[in-house]
Amino acid sequence: MAFWSSTSVFTSKVPRKILFMFTLSLSVTYLFYSLMSCYNSLQFPLQENYVYQGRLVTEETTFVTLREKLYSASQGFTEFTEADRTTAVSTVKDHAEAEQRTVEWIRTQASPTKSAAAAAAYHTTALEREHQEFSTTDSELRMNCTSDYGEKKLPQAIIIGVKKGGTRALLEALRVHPDVRAVGNEPHFFDRNYEKGLDWYRDLMPSTLEGQITMEKTPSYFVTNHAPKRIHSMARDIKLIIVVRNPVTRAISDYTQTLSKKPEIPTFEVLAFKNRTLGLIDASWSALRIGIYALHLESWMQYFPLSQMHFVSGERLIVDPAGEMAKVQDFLGLKRIVTDKHFYFNKTKGFPCLKKPEDSSTPRCLGKSKGRTHPKIDADVIRRLHKFYKPFNMMFYQMTGQNFEWELEDDSESRSSQD
Repeated sequence: MAFWSSTSVFTSKVPRKILFMFTLSLSVTYLFYSLMSCYNSLQFPLQENYVYQGRLVTEETTFVTLREKLYSASQGFTEFTEADRTTAVSTVKDHAEAEQRTVEWIRTQASPTKSAAAAAAYHTTALEREHQEFSTTDSELRMNCTSDYGEKKLPQAIIIGVKKGGTRALLEALRVHPDVRAVGNEPHFFDRNYEKGLDWYRDLMPSTLEGQITMEKTPSYFVTNHAPKRIHSMARDIKLIIVVRNPVTRAISDYTQTLSKKPEIPTFEVLAFKNRTLGLIDASWSALRIGIYALHLESWMQYFPLSQMHFVSGERLIVDPAGEMAKVQDFLGLKRIVTDKHFYFNKTKGFPCLKKPEDSSTPRCLGKSKGRTHPKIDADVIRRLHKFYKPFNMMFYQMTGQNFEWELEDDSESRSSQD
């Protein structure tokens, strides 16, 4: 009786609501310490991060088609249908609600400890970052997602040549495509850094998502004797792109670049001949030797079939960049996303530039090293070089099955031209 009487007094003085809260707090505290006792095995922050990443992976299949249509719509290629809008709004809404429930659970269950609070802060920051990604353009979305969740892979395609043929212009145009991820600098792995190993090479590559292509460009590969064998040993099915240009124009462009760095070098005419009086061309000079395309292609054909090579005309890349890009995208198995809408002709530089993105104040044009004025070359030297290259060009046409029509060009190469 004493017990029951004391209990009744206690309950009469203490409101039931306070008693309920006290009991609930004890239960939550007990649950919390039970969780903390096995914290090391649970590794809560990491597992929460895995759940978060896993959610992104499962939702990738939903958002990938939406991303493509969003990108196309932003560029004016296709229209976003009402069904697509409904799907997108519904998916994003469900996504946001799931995130909110996760954040609330973290705050209510894990707030008493510093480590759990840090996990909540990390998760909240990640969610905020993800929201920012979804609010950006499609190209930015892919870039952000790739850097966080992609995987570094060895390249599936390489621009292997040629120097001063237009490789940089081609690479920059390809990088506009959302399914292409390429190294900006030239790795020179297969000619200068091969001893560093494939792991070193792979680490240079950008991270890619499923369906994206990893690429790099190093024009000196095309004239490096051991490059074909080394690339073949890495990937037999790799796709190779070669940008070629009239070898005479290419040689003058090559010389112009060297002259800008070493003004003290001899004239083009002096370097081009062993004996100008006898008309003996110095084919050992690298500026001329690179243009003997048939000689170098022969080495590559020992390891790769022509079906894995694509030849881009450097001349057509200037006058019709969209047309050449369509062929390259087809060769790589990509959608034709990069079109004439992405280019404009820069009269000052003398070649096409990429139109500025909507989020940029300046157009994406090649740097000061491109578009140099060529020095005036003696017309007789130009004529002799055309004659020297003609049999090699004919052989190259036969090997590739393409006629680049360099012989139809006027000898007006001697005039100042743009690189």
